[in-house]
Order: sequence, then C-alpha cells, then structure tokens
Amino acid sequence: MMPIMRRFATAAVLIFGVASGHAGSLNIVVVGASNTAGWGVGAENAFPARLQTILKERDIDAMVTSAGVIGDTTAGMLSRINRAVPNNTNIVILQPGTNDLRFGGSKHQRATNISAIVDQLLRRQIRVIVYDPVIPRNFLQWDGIHFTAAAHGEIAMTLAAQITDGQKSSETIQKKP
Repeated sequence: MMPIMRRFATAAVLIFGVASGHAGSLNIVVVGASNTAGWGVGAENAFPARLQTILKERDIDAMVTSAGVIGDTTAGMLSRINRAVPNNTNIVILQPGTNDLRFGGSKHQRATNISAIVDQLLRRQIRVIVYDPVIPRNFLQWDGIHFTAAAHGEIAMTLAAQITDGQKSSETIQKKP
C-alpha cells in the first residue's frame, strides 16, 4: 500500500476509534463456528489471525480475538455473545456459518438469531459486520464446508477493507439470500 494510503487508512480507524469513545487500540472479536476457529488450516492461518496481521501491516493498532467454537450454531452464538464479547470491544465480526441448516435448523430461525445478536451488540454500541457470503466452491476444503487457507486470506483482506474504510456502523458483507 502506498504510504499516503496507509496514513489515510490509519487515520480512518483512529477517527472511528475516537468518535466511538475508544481511543487507542481497536478491539475486534470474531464470533463464529469452525471456520472462524480455523478448522483444517489451524488458528494461526484462520481469517481472524490473518486479519490481525493485515491490520498490523497497515500500522493499525488492533487486537483481533477469535471466538470461534467448532460445531456452534447461531443459537449457541446468541447464548454466548455477552460472554464472548468484552465491554471494551469496538467491532464484532459475526460469521454465522451453515451449522444451523446442517443440524436441522430453519433459515427463519437462523435469520432471527443473527438479528438478535446484531441488536444486542448495537445496544452495547459495538459496530457489527456480519460476514455471511456465498463462498465459491474452489474456496472450500475437501469436505465442501470449511474454508481453504486461500479463502481465509481473501476473507481477511475483505474484512480489513471494511474496517479501514470506516463503513456504516453495522453492515452485512455479501449476504446470502
């Protein structure tokens, strides 16, 4: 990244941090299931860890914490959201995954749970990014469920852009129909 662009990106995050009452380090929690935890690629190669590396490379003081629980559903995420997200959190990235549908849940209940999670976080004045894209088949491991290492890298880049661009306070990236 060109030095002037790096300074602009850093300034955008700093302005966001000050405007939201959180000067200094940006605290980001990524809530999800096995893909968030890095199933098949390891936590060090999962998108939360890669996101922290990218932000650091852009001179952004951020701590990215993974709250990925293998096998979790949106109901589980909803039940643990307040424990998983400390009060000093600036941004939550919610990656709800597909376990609800794989384990017999309905699309409606999944959507209701996602909405409830977002509402709880917004009430706490935490910015929320719902990352719920349709992932291309070539970005999935042999099981057709879990992200490849390349996919984790692409996801981290996409999320870094969302964070540094200072987008609206709550957004959905490539939401599934």
